[in-house]
Amino acid sequence: MTDAMRPMDIPGAWVYEPRVFADERGSFHEWFRRPGFTAAAGHPLALAQANCSVSSAGTLRGVHFADVPPGQAKYVTCVRGAVLDVVVDIRTGSPHFGRWEAVRLDDVTHRAVYLSEGLGHAFMALTDDATVVYLCSEGYAPAREHGIDPLDPDLAITWPAGLTPLLSPKDAKAPSLADAVRTGLLPSYDDCVAYRTSLEER
Repeated sequence: MTDAMRPMDIPGAWVYEPRVFADERGSFHEWFRRPGFTAAAGHPLALAQANCSVSSAGTLRGVHFADVPPGQAKYVTCVRGAVLDVVVDIRTGSPHFGRWEAVRLDDVTHRAVYLSEGLGHAFMALTDDATVVYLCSEGYAPAREHGIDPLDPDLAITWPAGLTPLLSPKDAKAPSLADAVRTGLLPSYDDCVAYRTSLEER
């Protein structure tokens, strides 16, 4: 395995697969490399906030997203345990609208996922004490941050069997994808592409 930013099937999202160097002392890896990131995304990673969450098995966080502009891009990895990380295309007008893609993030492969502004993000903890850290392009701003029901049957995300989803009250009350479309809550694909282009031009 080589250090690489691999495009996901949903445009605007990538998986980073680092080389992990292990010996009798433990292991070492680089979980972010600016040159490779910039070459893939077309712009450097803007860092405004770094978050860490610890979750018990079955905890389901998301689907979260922010208004665009400026949105909130995220670079996500799991440093302890394992999670199923999910990117959802909620950009109205996108040819991939409503599609989702999942990647296992864990403390063995040390993969990371980058999702650009306007994409939805969720994850389910597969182990107790699953610890996720993520870098954010914008800080927390409650007025422009929203959610979609991660259990919405229209999204039909395949969450792992054998785990009972544990949601926060806010996520449990999040609207369905159809309701979010009807109320104009979702970012548009054209706005997201235009914003990403503006980042590349800076």
